[in-house]
Amino acid sequence: MNLRNLIEKTRTFRRFEDNHEITADTLASLVDLARLSASGANRQPLKYILVTDRAQREALYPCLAWAGYLTTWEGPDPGERPTAYIVILGDKEISESFGIDHGIAAQSIMLGATEAGLGGCIIASIKKERLRTVLEIPKQYEILLVLALGKPVEKVVLETISNNDVKYWRDDKSVHHVPKRTLDEIILRR
Repeated sequence: MNLRNLIEKTRTFRRFEDNHEITADTLASLVDLARLSASGANRQPLKYILVTDRAQREALYPCLAWAGYLTTWEGPDPGERPTAYIVILGDKEISESFGIDHGIAAQSIMLGATEAGLGGCIIASIKKERLRTVLEIPKQYEILLVLALGKPVEKVVLETISNNDVKYWRDDKSVHHVPKRTLDEIILRR
């Protein structure tokens, strides 16, 4: 799969096959991609918690918000929830500022997940203190992102934005539509 194809297939998925388990080794191999990625001033302040255990997944799930534009959808139903999570943390003993490191790391992980036949959702809307309690995360670590991962069961299609409306939506067949700006619209000067 070439890079463009990999990027086009790396979409945000929010519904998954409940019986497709992901191993901690698979998650570690995805985190290894993040480890090899760029880091501001090469500080490498990010740390990770890998969650594959069903009880921990169920405890973590209510700490997350799922889709702001889908106002009547509260998130995936039981049976369609993620089968693994990667929690991205910033180690404040290494740095007080994490810049965009966690965004770079998250994208590297998601590209690797797609290549492995998985999908996921990068979640920044987190009940952080609740998550800190659930996973017993020491105060030394700032909670930055949660990556929800699994084998996707939904179809996501890209479309050209209409009337400057960037809101994603689902049709009556539960196909998820994601509007994207055109290349000509985002390049200001050639």
